[in-house]
Amino acid sequence: MILTDTHTHLYSEAFNEDRNEVIRRAIDAGVSRFFIPAIDSEYTESMYSLQKDFPENVFLMMGLHPTHVKENYKKELEYVKEELDRRKFYAIGEIGMDLYWDKTFKTQQQEAFATQIEWAKERNLPINIHCREAFDEVFEVLEQYKGEDLFGVFHCFTGNLEQAQQAIDYNMKLGIGGVSTFKNGKIDKFLAEIPLSNIVLETDAPYLAPTPFRGKRNESSYLLHVAEKLADIYELPLAQIANITTENSKAVFGI
Repeated sequence: MILTDTHTHLYSEAFNEDRNEVIRRAIDAGVSRFFIPAIDSEYTESMYSLQKDFPENVFLMMGLHPTHVKENYKKELEYVKEELDRRKFYAIGEIGMDLYWDKTFKTQQQEAFATQIEWAKERNLPINIHCREAFDEVFEVLEQYKGEDLFGVFHCFTGNLEQAQQAIDYNMKLGIGGVSTFKNGKIDKFLAEIPLSNIVLETDAPYLAPTPFRGKRNESSYLLHVAEKLADIYELPLAQIANITTENSKAVFGI
C-alpha cells in the first residue's frame, strides 16, 4: 500500500530535532511520496537539503505563499521565476489568496497568484492553491485562466459542496487532510458526494493534525488516519483509498 502526502512542510523548523525520524515513520506507515510546497526564498535551501537527503521520496514545488506577499513581493516573484528556470519542480505552489489574517496586500496577492498561474501554464505544471477566507477571490482569478492547461490541487479544501464542485470544474483535485476527521470539520458531511477520482490526500504537516492528534504537531505518518476516515466515508477498503488517491496524485504531478 502506497500513500501520497501531496502537501507537507517537512522542512519546517517544527521538525528540526527529529526530521529524519519523522520521515522514516511515515515511510514505515506506507507514506512514501512527499510533495513539498514552497513559502518564500528563506526556506528554499531547507527544501533543497530535504530533497538531497530523500531523493526517491521528496518532490518539490516552487512558489510564493500568499501570506508572504508583502512589500517585497516583486523581488520574491523574481526569485521564484529564477528558480523555476534553473531546476526541475513538480508544481507551482503553494500559491493563492489568504484574507484571514490581513487584507492589506489583497491586490498584491491577486497579482502574485495570477502571475504564478501564468508561469504554471507556460511550463505545463500544476498549481497548488492556498485559499483561506478567499473563495470568491480565488475563483475570480481562476475564471480568468480556466482551460485544459489549468490544473492542480486545491490544498486543504474546507469549503462547501458547491465550492468543491466549482474547484473541480477548474480541473482541481481537492486536497483532503486532517480537517476531514474533525467533529466540526463539516466537509465529511458531503465528501461522499464527490467522486473519489477528484480527491488527493495531504497532511499540511506540521499543521492541522487529524484526530486523535488534533492540537499537536502533525506529521506525514498521520496521513493514515485521514485515509482511514475516507475509507469510512466512501465505504471502501483502506488499500483502495490509498491506491486511488495515489493514482490521482500521479495524474496531477506526472509521477
